[in-house]
Amino acid sequence: MRNRIALLSFVLAAAVLSGPRVEAAVQSKAVHYEDEGTALTGYLFWDDTLTDKRPGVLVIHEWWGLNDYAKERARMLAELGYVAFAADMYGDDRVTEEPDQASEWMQEITADVELWRQRAGLGLDQLIASGMVAPGRVAAIGYCFGGGTVLQMAYGGAPVEGVVSFHGSLPAAPEETKGKIAAKILVLHGQADSFVSPEVVSNFQDKLEAAGANWEMDIYGGVRHSFTSPHAGDYGIDNLRYDPQADRRSWRRMQSFFDELFQP
Repeated sequence: MRNRIALLSFVLAAAVLSGPRVEAAVQSKAVHYEDEGTALTGYLFWDDTLTDKRPGVLVIHEWWGLNDYAKERARMLAELGYVAFAADMYGDDRVTEEPDQASEWMQEITADVELWRQRAGLGLDQLIASGMVAPGRVAAIGYCFGGGTVLQMAYGGAPVEGVVSFHGSLPAAPEETKGKIAAKILVLHGQADSFVSPEVVSNFQDKLEAAGANWEMDIYGGVRHSFTSPHAGDYGIDNLRYDPQADRRSWRRMQSFFDELFQP
């Protein structure tokens, strides 16, 4: 996947962006940080033609690790005028294309909810510490494992105004979150995603209602897992399939969500 970044950038731009736009002067830099001895490296993206402080968006990667896809999404957010930070949830430059390895690394994080939320929160700290983000105007998005991660951030009271989950795992809101979920939640889900059973979806929705959360779930009929990733089919997993229409629609829905979230 590391060798496909040029093609990925082209496909994403063609599939998601439409109409005339001004070319942004997007800059990026690696940011090194750590979590209790684990070395982490995230990537900050911003448009240096913008001088005012602006909303910031944290990006959490899929279970593969912080690969080029997650970085490209952060770059696309910077092109929209946000400051974006692609966080590292695994550390030590761990990225894989092997499902078994990805599953192992993901479970290392998700087995401990406090560690899970702490690791994501450290990424949020790096975004805020950039000095370019307007105070209190921060959101988080995530893909697959990252989608579940941003939901956990909302449940844990992370200082974000909203979160967006793209084809994410759907951890249910714990009982103790009743009346305490401040972040607005947008979930973008494929109806044919066999990784997430209808029972899990129903329980997820019921628990958000019980918690009194402000939430919305858009479900795309016939769409499978990883529907936003042009290379989803390269892994040999039947349930992973790119869907250009769902990709376009979900990205636009995220943009309208942010327009409302960050309105003056």
